[in-house]
Amino acid sequence: MASNRPAQSTSFAPNDTQTFGFAPGNDEGPWEEWNPTEESLRPVRGRHRVAKQRGGGLARSSTVLGVGVMAAVGAGGMATAQSGKPPVSISMPDLSSVTHSAKEFIGADTSSAPKGSATALSGAGLTTEDAAAGSSDAGEALRARIMQQAESQQDRIAAAAAQAAEDAAAKKAAAAAAKAQDDAKAKAAAAKKKAEEEAKKKAEAERLAALAKQYALPTSSYTLTSRFGDAGAMWSSGYHTGLDFAAPTGTLIKAIHSATVTEAGWAGSYGYRTILTLDDGTELWFCHQSSISVTVGQKVATGDVIGRVGATGNVTGPHLHLEVHPGGGDAIDPMAWLQSKGLTP
Repeated sequence: MASNRPAQSTSFAPNDTQTFGFAPGNDEGPWEEWNPTEESLRPVRGRHRVAKQRGGGLARSSTVLGVGVMAAVGAGGMATAQSGKPPVSISMPDLSSVTHSAKEFIGADTSSAPKGSATALSGAGLTTEDAAAGSSDAGEALRARIMQQAESQQDRIAAAAAQAAEDAAAKKAAAAAAKAQDDAKAKAAAAKKKAEEEAKKKAEAERLAALAKQYALPTSSYTLTSRFGDAGAMWSSGYHTGLDFAAPTGTLIKAIHSATVTEAGWAGSYGYRTILTLDDGTELWFCHQSSISVTVGQKVATGDVIGRVGATGNVTGPHLHLEVHPGGGDAIDPMAWLQSKGLTP
């Protein structure tokens, strides 16, 4: 069996002035070409086995590690010496001042504590209020503060919700009160309007009643036949200009209101006619009379007899033809005028 080929020796050696054994300006030495063969690459077997280390392997490993550490420290010292930089000094702080400050923060009495003593971690972060409350543990004190803040926030939320509910209830009550007030005002206004209308009707009725005492219908036992505005060829104007009270000949005709006789005599198609002029200038024409009982210029009162029903003039039967001329002008509907005086023909 062929053995491993011995390693080739190099043709260069480290210079005494070189740290890592390389010649200045020459990165590679004169190497001999080596061609590996199957025989040289075959693993070593048989007598060339490495003996297993027993017993003192750990001690030897520790020795090697120690030598490595020493070499590293030496190299560091060499590097420091070569660079010319002074070594960095490391100093440890005096923990007594830190301990003293911590105890002052939590309010602890440090007068009797030895210098350099350490404060327990469970007491860090305690405030004077926590210590006064009997808390000796920072975690418990923090938990108590968090719970207190949570309860305070919950109280604020509950108070805000209660205030919002109270405001909403107050707003709803105010709206209900405003609506009730508006309804009351509307009801009062309606009642007032109704009362005013009733009062107005009552006043009108009283006025008409008073007028009725001052005014009277011109005749009795009559029948209304032709009314104002009826059309027909028998009337020269083409329509009827008065109100006809059909009654037997000789029926009494009375003054409707106190007035002055301004005309009494024959009037052509009107037959015998009497005109009474009221104080406001309204003229009342009483036509087709069979006889006249008054004279011009005479003052008459309500209900005084001024003549009798007849059939004189342009007529088809006995009746009283009544016309109303406000201010002596054109004729108006006698029915409406009589009603305005509280009379119902």
